[in-house]
Amino acid sequence: MLDRPGNFITQSRTQVATVGAALLMWMIAAGAGWAQAAPSSSLGVQEPAQQAAPDRPASQQGGPAPSSAPAPEENPGLFNELGKMFQNSLSTLPTLKNPVETIDDFNARAKDAGETLSRLAKPSSMVAGRMICPVSANGAPDCKLGADKLCQAKGFKAGKSLNTDSAETCSAKVLIPGRVRKPEDCRTDNYVTSALCQ
Repeated sequence: MLDRPGNFITQSRTQVATVGAALLMWMIAAGAGWAQAAPSSSLGVQEPAQQAAPDRPASQQGGPAPSSAPAPEENPGLFNELGKMFQNSLSTLPTLKNPVETIDDFNARAKDAGETLSRLAKPSSMVAGRMICPVSANGAPDCKLGADKLCQAKGFKAGKSLNTDSAETCSAKVLIPGRVRKPEDCRTDNYVTSALCQ
């Protein structure tokens, strides 16, 4: 099983080397027909190269040769430009991993994906019951806490409220005959009647 990625990389390298060699041979063959100097004005006919006349006057020819040779000029031809391109492209290419590092990286990603899926696919059940939603600090009913309590009563850890119900709860003072009912005598309680538990 480990040989397959190695064979694939070896085959890929061989194919890249073959294509590179063919491209280089093509460039050499094409370069033999192209001049490195500026083209002449005639159509496709090049004049033979003439030797340049010496820059110094004839009276100095008998003197000693200059001690330092002039630096060679950069040849702006095809091969020079391709060489620059290849040198610059090597620094921008990413480094290739060996097969073992590639497989280790793949295994680490697969493990992370498996853990994520296991968290998402936890079994959940819908339970029914009746649990009061306690009143939170701002006065609103906290039915998430009620759903958690309902699920914990059924053996689960946490829950999410699906259905709620409300009922009015009054004190016994309301039952006294002739007494006028006051706003603080009754309150509305909310209950979780079904929850999705995990």
